[in-house]
Amino acid sequence: MENLENKNLQEGEMTKEIEEKTAQLPSKVFLCAAITAMIGATALKCVGHKHSALFVGQWVAPFLLFGIYNKIVKTQGHDQQDNKNA
Repeated sequence: MENLENKNLQEGEMTKEIEEKTAQLPSKVFLCAAITAMIGATALKCVGHKHSALFVGQWVAPFLLFGIYNKIVKTQGHDQQDNKNA
């Protein structure tokens, strides 16, 4: 099997802009959003809105993943190729 690795990969301009904007947000924002979604889902379940509770409850994982992405962007920045060119 041949090696298909591209050593000249660079991030697009849109990705750089997204990283710059998300790096400005505190990680606490995403944690609070996830906790709020958990509380909201629980409240919806308690008042009998089963399907809405499931829908809102599924937001928790993406919010936590956004928080992880945010932390990675803050600690690692853009890819190494772009950092060398700056």
